[in-house]
Amino acid sequence: MAKETPDSGRPLAIDSTAKSASKSLPAFLARPSDAPVYHGFRVLSDVAVEGFTLGAITDFETQGSIEGDGFVVAPDDSRAGLVWQISNEQKLEEICPMTVDRWGVWEVSFPFEMTSRDNARMNLEAILPKLKPKWEQWRQAFAK
Repeated sequence: MAKETPDSGRPLAIDSTAKSASKSLPAFLARPSDAPVYHGFRVLSDVAVEGFTLGAITDFETQGSIEGDGFVVAPDDSRAGLVWQISNEQKLEEICPMTVDRWGVWEVSFPFEMTSRDNARMNLEAILPKLKPKWEQWRQAFAK
């Protein structure tokens, strides 16, 4: 009988240059007090549309995936979380509400496989028309 091995999870897109508040923990686990949410994960500066930039938590470049986690950095450097899956059906649903430091966490569907930064850019472009109004709503409520 074959022994089952536990799921090791998805690979993380860690920003090795991010400063940690701890000498023994990576930055995403020990975020400095002045750092934005999702600090310690990679911001993909070349995956940008209309001033919005995609950040990766799940490292889709190392291992392709049909689902994962990421975030969006808005033009004002505010951020929102993304829980994504590949699907032809459009989806944008709130998972966590907006707070002062994050304009929510959103479940979204991406139409293109997350196998390259070009596809990631097309996916950001596909969700931006529905996501951008959420950022504008957050700015009205929380931005200083």
